[in-house]
Amino acid sequence: QVQVVESGGGLVQAGGSLRLSCVPSGRIFWINLIRWYRQAPGKERELVAASASVRDTDYPSYADSVKGRFTISRDKTKNIIFLQMNNLKPEDTAVYYCNVEADGSGYWGQGTQVTVSS
Repeated sequence: QVQVVESGGGLVQAGGSLRLSCVPSGRIFWINLIRWYRQAPGKERELVAASASVRDTDYPSYADSVKGRFTISRDKTKNIIFLQMNNLKPEDTAVYYCNVEADGSGYWGQGTQVTVSS
């Protein structure tokens, strides 16, 4: 059984920063794709950032709305996935979800709330 747990959300003023963490646990042999999504009230879930691993190289990509402000990364020794969010804006307010593709299956976390006040 694989579990994914996010943390690090909270309330921050516009222009501030937060770092979200995502910890997958259980029987995992190889994580090939990690993604952060977000869902604001009344809106569809949207992909914010992704990172594909090919051999030992990671290939990150970002939605235009967060490019230059958000950074996706992974500490492979501790098996923790991060989303560093800088210069936050009120429109970044949403529940953020981590999705991990490992060994041919996808796994979701429960989400963590990020609220940015103006």
